[in-house]
Amino acid sequence: MAMYSHSKISTFENCPYQYKLKYIDKIEPEIPTTIEAFMGSMVHEALKKLYEDKKYQKEVSVESVLRYYGYLWEKEYSEDILVVKKDRGLTADHYRKMGEKFIIDYYMKYKPFNKFTILGLETQDRLTLPDGNQWHIRIDKLGCDNSENYYVCDYKTSSRMLYQEDADSDRQLAMYAKWVKDKFKDAKSVKLLWHMLAFNKEVISERNEQQLEKLQQDIMNKIKEVESATEFPTNVTALCNYCGYKSICPSFRHQRELESKVEVQQFKEDEGVKLVDEFAEIKNKLNELKEKEEDLKEKIKAFAEQKDVDTIYGSNMKAQIQDCDKIIMPEGEDKDKFIQLMKDKGIYEDCSMVCFPKLKSKILNGDIANEFKDRIDIIKDCKISLKKRDDIEDSD
Repeated sequence: MAMYSHSKISTFENCPYQYKLKYIDKIEPEIPTTIEAFMGSMVHEALKKLYEDKKYQKEVSVESVLRYYGYLWEKEYSEDILVVKKDRGLTADHYRKMGEKFIIDYYMKYKPFNKFTILGLETQDRLTLPDGNQWHIRIDKLGCDNSENYYVCDYKTSSRMLYQEDADSDRQLAMYAKWVKDKFKDAKSVKLLWHMLAFNKEVISERNEQQLEKLQQDIMNKIKEVESATEFPTNVTALCNYCGYKSICPSFRHQRELESKVEVQQFKEDEGVKLVDEFAEIKNKLNELKEKEEDLKEKIKAFAEQKDVDTIYGSNMKAQIQDCDKIIMPEGEDKDKFIQLMKDKGIYEDCSMVCFPKLKSKILNGDIANEFKDRIDIIKDCKISLKKRDDIEDSD
């Protein structure tokens, strides 16, 4: 059996290829970390030190916490940490100062830090799942008040606010709540608390037993999906800018090769550049021709109506114009009622068509019985889609 975590499962969900490189091939990333992650780690360590000092009854000032934060930053920072938003004029020092503000705001909001008894900081433990796998438990701050209410606290330095609906569906802290209930039988409640440091706010959520059991089952199902995976495709999203494997990713490898070709002529002679440019030109022409076709159809129809004819002659071809009726299917609930009426009248089978995209999705995802899969052939195909390069700005 294996060890899983929220981070590990999320990696598979976000990009199966990154999961393969990190957890199966165990390849070290080219980029050790990003400045956002580094700053978050330094803030976590500083707040951990704050509570450790309080445990030993030491007087803790905001200045002392900031000094420790600054010491850690100088000690751990390295130039190979990725600053994704440097094109916006941001530097590592901007993030350092941002972390300082987070610490100051937190200190002023929660001093004298006696809301509850601290039971653990950066806890490291495991929760054994019913299928035998283990779930990694790493809680930033675990506390308990005098009424046996437990608090699972998480520091977030993200610039994206966590809204209540996000908190109520969060998987990470909810699984920590499962562990707390297993470990502390006196727990009357387990509160999930996010410290949104960038906004100086907190978000609180809670789960009942039924929700936790369902979540645990969902996780075990997800683990089965991960363990049965045989293909690990890339998934290009905005998160790719923060990935340490970008240079070896097949979705970006050619881009990196082009970046090394500093001469304009050398860039233009790249075979891949030529092929994609020609492909894009053909696609644009096809789109233009399709638009022109629709425009000409409208003009031919108007000409025929003006001349009161149904056939127009060209040099070698002729165009015949015929009026015909076109039906528009109802939408929403009316569509469902219309389809049911067709079934009731016994004409649905004669008039319906197979929706190949939906059928393909259900068969390949295993959502329908295997006998469907046994009756068809599955072959390798290729889909090529054109998208605007996000690393090139539009020019006037």
